[in-house]
Amino acid sequence: MDITFIRHGHSEHLIDYPNQLNCLHPGLTELGKSQVIALRKQVVFTPEDVILVSPTKRTIETALLLASNTNLAFSPLVGPRMFPQNPEFVPFVCDQTYSKEELSNQYSDIKMVELGLDCWKESINQMDAHRFQILAEKLLEWCRQQSGNTFIISHDGTISNYRILLGEKGLTKSDFLGEAGQYTIKNF
Repeated sequence: MDITFIRHGHSEHLIDYPNQLNCLHPGLTELGKSQVIALRKQVVFTPEDVILVSPTKRTIETALLLASNTNLAFSPLVGPRMFPQNPEFVPFVCDQTYSKEELSNQYSDIKMVELGLDCWKESINQMDAHRFQILAEKLLEWCRQQSGNTFIISHDGTISNYRILLGEKGLTKSDFLGEAGQYTIKNF
């Protein structure tokens, strides 16, 4: 069973970087949409696969361009997370996630992966490393129990944090995937 991380395409908060980082719920730009459409030729989903999506507009738009709603599930455990992590840093407005209620109203046909945790009220973006590790390991264990491969559509910082949790060492910002990038770990 494999896990593939996919970063969202170019989004509105990057148009005038860093001046737009306080833009609430930025979506994909036309460039970002074309990047994701190009990625669609490289990514193949089966009916057994699970596609976990960060609860942000840009990742949701990426997911909807890549796959049908039937395989999608929202999880705050793949929401934005800074890298390197420092709980004292103030998160950018662009990294605010939709609430569980907002998602239910807008995307009632997409399920939510909660794992019995009340992690919708707590952002992984400012969570200390120990707490994040506990929650992320529960999510990864849940992924391992699924019958297909796992795809996580998320953000550079989050993806790097998960890659480290899965055993990679020495990652820096130069290892970020970039817009609509993908990275697979075999037999995770």
